[in-house]
Amino acid sequence: MIRSCKDKDLSSILEIINDAAQAYKGIIPPDCWHEPYMPEDTLASEIRDGVRFYGWEENGALVGVMGIQDVKDVTLIRHAYVRTAQRNKGIGGKLLNYLMAKAQRPVLIGTWKDAVWAIRFYEKHGFDCVTRLEKDQMLRRYWNIPERQVETSMVLKQKKEVGTGSD
Repeated sequence: MIRSCKDKDLSSILEIINDAAQAYKGIIPPDCWHEPYMPEDTLASEIRDGVRFYGWEENGALVGVMGIQDVKDVTLIRHAYVRTAQRNKGIGGKLLNYLMAKAQRPVLIGTWKDAVWAIRFYEKHGFDCVTRLEKDQMLRRYWNIPERQVETSMVLKQKKEVGTGSD
């Protein structure tokens, strides 16, 4: 079941993110990796900056989380993670589809460019990688990340839907 995360869920959100982020160890450049991957104060800052988390709950426990954030004229999908033991069960896709339905603006997703499994996941769900120039411009415009992360990240955007109007 998908539900909005509350303040009481912060420790579970952190656990999920830091557990699932282990898949990125060795993929994220060593100078960008840190333990824990997301400290509590960083999560609190993200929430203060407008990231709203939704979670997939099973048997009363969160097993996956994904954030959504409206920034300027777009919506960003942020911090999409599923507990290691619960991966490949469709939870990430269900969360993404749910958040896509909530979005009222074009949707962008950022991830590490060497995380090929993450890029494939988003492509499977209707996103395309943008050009390098677009990526650099978008990361600087919509995200608040260090320049090194801009260099080592990728942005995906929703594929354009085919119009239904007559020509």
